[in-house]
Amino acid sequence: MDRGPAHGPQRAATLALAAIGWLMQDTDRAERYLALTGLDPDALRAGLGDNQVLSSALDFLANHEPDLVRAAEALAVTPEELVAARKELAA
Repeated sequence: MDRGPAHGPQRAATLALAAIGWLMQDTDRAERYLALTGLDPDALRAGLGDNQVLSSALDFLANHEPDLVRAAEALAVTPEELVAARKELAA
């Protein structure tokens, strides 16, 4: 993954999109995410440019540390970077 600028809204959105991609790779995890957020696949697709939808994926990860750590490893970032991206999108 291109590291680009270390911070900022574009980096946060990129991390969130990557996190959503990672979430969707596992059926059980994807179903849990969709159920907890109230999104369906169509709403998720439609909301990929919406900071609220993007931050929902990072909220989901931040609230379940094992997934946060696994996602960070898969995306070659630190868990702290994912949490910082969440804060950036919420700002």
